[in-house]
Amino acid sequence: MSDVPGVRPIELSNTAFEGLNNAYLLEGEPTTLIDTGVAVPDTREELRARLADRDLEFADVDQVLLTHWHADHAGLAGEIQAAGDAVVRAHPADAPLIEQRPDAMADSERRRRELFEQWGMPAEQREELLAFFEATSGTRGDPPEVTPLEDGETLEAGRHGLEAVHLPGHAAGLCGFVLEWPVPGYGGPGRSPPPRQLFCGDAVLPYYTPNVGGADTRVGRPLATYLDTLADVVEAGYARAWPGHRGPIVDPAGRAGDIIAHHRERTVRVLGVLREHGPCDAWTTGAHLFGSLSNIHILHGPGEAAAHLEHLAEAGVVSEGPTYELLEPEPDLDALFPGVPGDEDRPDPDG
Repeated sequence: MSDVPGVRPIELSNTAFEGLNNAYLLEGEPTTLIDTGVAVPDTREELRARLADRDLEFADVDQVLLTHWHADHAGLAGEIQAAGDAVVRAHPADAPLIEQRPDAMADSERRRRELFEQWGMPAEQREELLAFFEATSGTRGDPPEVTPLEDGETLEAGRHGLEAVHLPGHAAGLCGFVLEWPVPGYGGPGRSPPPRQLFCGDAVLPYYTPNVGGADTRVGRPLATYLDTLADVVEAGYARAWPGHRGPIVDPAGRAGDIIAHHRERTVRVLGVLREHGPCDAWTTGAHLFGSLSNIHILHGPGEAAAHLEHLAEAGVVSEGPTYELLEPEPDLDALFPGVPGDEDRPDPDG
């Protein structure tokens, strides 16, 4: 339950991917949903029921704001739009995939297959992954028509004003929405400004680290891009974040800092793999990091490994891929992760 007036978190099941999903209802004019959940029958009925608790139907939603293109966030947007002509907004980098444009879908498929080759993904795992994609293709739902929004754009949503903020890394067009609202005791001459809260999608999650490298293969320099996003979250000093999965994050800056530290620790593990096993491609590195992989993790594991290897290659610590050789056995981690204190003994948040 949210203590923000007019903001209703809606927890939705997710049968296709990991973890429960969150949508957020902002009551008032325009009635707004942030994210919609995946397009499967159980989730659809859960969303209908939670809206009905507020005497609303799909047709009463005026506006859908999507944090990114993944089906567990955008799957029901087309159906909601069709019910009542809601405006669907998303960052222009993700709009083509949300609209399921044939050229964008084909380009995404081509890019993935090229990376499967570069990463060294074995044929058996490749076929398993492609079968998973085929089995879950219906979760994308009906494509909506998307009205693009830009970084820094301000929006009315229910009783509140929101500011769109681009948070790339997990997805090329991942977009958060910063909320401010009038609170007694805040604002006005001599008073503190209202606390800023962030609907962050999968940019920051409370219990595990969002995948980079595999979750959206269009992202260039995925780890460096994501580290920049996390640094922005730390600097912004949000009072709370409302993520796409699980409960609210009460210390967004602290959690973002933990994720940066986690990636530093993972880089240490990648370096250890190369020291112990010699030159490796992304698939082999991922296998040493994560062990046996299935379904969507067949994409996420080597993608994450590739993101770290590319980050090291750009710094001259390893050779360029697709097979990466360690060139600098003891690199300066402070240069790779500026502003993050080294603490290799901290536990890995992902286990």
